[in-house]
Amino acid sequence: MEDYRSRRKAQARQTEQAILQAAMDLSRKQSFDKVSIREICQQAGITTGAFYHHFRSKEDLLSRGFAPLDSYLEQSLAGHEDEPPALRLRRLLVNYAEFLENLGWELVARYYQRRLDAPDDTASMDSSRFTLRAMASCLEQAEAEGGLLPGWSAEWTADFLFRHFRGVVIDWALHRGSYRLLAKLEQDYTLFSHVFRTG
Repeated sequence: MEDYRSRRKAQARQTEQAILQAAMDLSRKQSFDKVSIREICQQAGITTGAFYHHFRSKEDLLSRGFAPLDSYLEQSLAGHEDEPPALRLRRLLVNYAEFLENLGWELVARYYQRRLDAPDDTASMDSSRFTLRAMASCLEQAEAEGGLLPGWSAEWTADFLFRHFRGVVIDWALHRGSYRLLAKLEQDYTLFSHVFRTG
């Protein structure tokens, strides 16, 4: 019975991921507002009934919009666990920027607008998210190895970096993607890297 439940949960996660991915792929070709639920279902290879089993509406997809980002980053860091923490943190940053640039500023702006319109929805700030946990892990290792400057706890630094990078993404969306997000974040990371001890 437990095995059956596990399989059902895994299938549900796969279906949700397929729906979110389909919505993202379609939104790259036309604006999110013009994408229909029928088109999302066709792209994901599911029925409309299956869509409504997982999501109440198309707008509801925006509440789960960063789940594919966390999955993408988890895959991007797989196999790099033994790298020095500063290098892993940079890898996380590069893949974070590439994913969002590929998503496009319009859809990113819609995700954040949804957050503002639904103040009880704090999923993007959930401390269990892979992105924040991966940042914290890099910084905790650096701290344990004496690789952070005194006075900068790993927990505080991870929270600060997460908030800063999110702010840069919002600025990028406000500027309608007029500059390379990756270039801006790399520039900022050069400054932040000074919280690591050198030499």
